[in-house]
Amino acid sequence: MLSEVAARCQISNLSPVSIGGDRFTPYSPGMEAIRVEALTKRYGEMLAVDAISFAVPRGTTVGLLGGNGAGKTTTIAMLLGILIPSSGSIRILGHDMATDRFSALPRMNFSSPYIALPAKLSVAENLRVYGHLYDVSRLEARIRELSDELGLAAFIDRPAGQLSAGQKTRVALAKALINRPEVLLLDEPTASLDPDTGDFMRTRLEQYRDETGCTILLASHNMAEVERLCSQVLMLKLGRVVDRGSPHDLLSRYGREDLEEVFLDIARDRGAALRETVA
Repeated sequence: MLSEVAARCQISNLSPVSIGGDRFTPYSPGMEAIRVEALTKRYGEMLAVDAISFAVPRGTTVGLLGGNGAGKTTTIAMLLGILIPSSGSIRILGHDMATDRFSALPRMNFSSPYIALPAKLSVAENLRVYGHLYDVSRLEARIRELSDELGLAAFIDRPAGQLSAGQKTRVALAKALINRPEVLLLDEPTASLDPDTGDFMRTRLEQYRDETGCTILLASHNMAEVERLCSQVLMLKLGRVVDRGSPHDLLSRYGREDLEEVFLDIARDRGAALRETVA
């Protein structure tokens, strides 16, 4: 997972922008929100991401799936500008992330339950810090709004280090929504949540996407979550995109009942034989 230091580097590189104010220019609804071409990341002799290409239309949710070490988190880190690609290109909201990422970053955000917020700051104080970094207008009203929507009121003044895993996940999502992002990158956003809370969070993500037209790239090991949220899925293995399509298309192609079975087929190298059998 992305380290806390790396996540803070993402924020520290932001240039101020008034979210929802006069300086904010909405992205054209007819354009792709994310386009990746031949994206590659090497660490010495190790090839972590191997020339992957994909596009994410605005207002959709796309799943980025694969086992541990498949390249999901490395890809997200490059999209955020935390890692510099070895080669290839990334465009987000029309901006080249190699040369113009500061125009895109204030309009994006990221969430992972594995990145800890400053433990001694209260939930409200943490949200204020991130809100100021994103130059969010009417910040206190935005914090109250998120508190109501995500059920934070009972622990809004509690230090972040004293929260349960589920509470921390809610706060991580509140942090990710503080600037009303147009592009949201999620790394296992509902990990550690009980089924009821997980369903609540997925419902809130669906509502936010439908209300705002936000584009979501979701890395998850929860296949039921992916089937529910995602219109398209990218299957990664050893840094490569080995298959892609809608959940329905993938289930049909592999002759399976759920995406977890498809995931296992690909992870265990049964995919090609199954596709030929079904065809």
